[in-house]
Order: sequence, then structure tokens, then C-alpha cells
Amino acid sequence: MALRINSMVKFYTLLLLSEQPKHGYELMKELEEKLDRKISPSQVYPFLSTLAGNNMVDAKKKGERDKKTYNLTRKGREFVDVMLARFGELAQSAVSQKITECANCACRIYGNAHSQMIKGKKAHFCCKYCAGSFRSRMK
Repeated sequence: MALRINSMVKFYTLLLLSEQPKHGYELMKELEEKLDRKISPSQVYPFLSTLAGNNMVDAKKKGERDKKTYNLTRKGREFVDVMLARFGELAQSAVSQKITECANCACRIYGNAHSQMIKGKKAHFCCKYCAGSFRSRMK
């Protein structure tokens, strides 16, 4: 069975478990903090069961209340590593489309660059000072 990570709850659950073993309630509280919304047991425990069924976590009862503490297995850690590598590639692809290069100093700029029309062409700069320097060299 292929495991699908199709929600931020599942994604963060794996990230939190990769940090250290946690029990279900602890996961729910940290997920609420990370995602800034209420998380229900029905969003967490079925996924933990799926992970256990795929030998990606083991659950050990601990403490006086026998709370289950979930720990990633070797297979689970390998899965998280692959998932993070894929996520990194996706993020890199999304970010690289928004990177431009300063026409003056060639530094890389993410997001909104300072742009000016120079000789009929739109040029991008990291700051107004590079734009001024570039313009003075073009004269």
C-alpha cells in the first residue's frame, strides 16, 4: 500500500515524529500550534494507525495512564527523508521561478525587484543604488 501525504496535518505529523517520539495528544497540540487551527483526534489517530500498519511507526505504552508514544521506525525515517527530498525539489522549483538577477551586481533577487525601463527594456535591480549605478554606466 502506497502511503499518501495529502494534507498538512499528515505532513507535519511526520515532521514532528522525526524530531522525537510523541504521544497522540502531544501531536495534536503541536499540530494546532503549527497550523493555527483546531485539530481533532480523527485527523491524527487514523493516520498514526496507517503509519503503524505500514511499519513506519511503533507505539509503546508509557506512564501511569498507558499513553501510547509513537516513534518512527527505520522505514518511517527513510520515508520522511524521501518525502523531504521531494518537497525540497518542489520548493526549489517554485522559488527558482521567482528569482531574478540584478542587472548591475548580478546578485539573486527573490520576489519583487526594483525595476526600471532602460533603453526600452525592463531591467531588474536589487536596489535603487544598483539601478543608479547601472544607469550612470549606460550613459
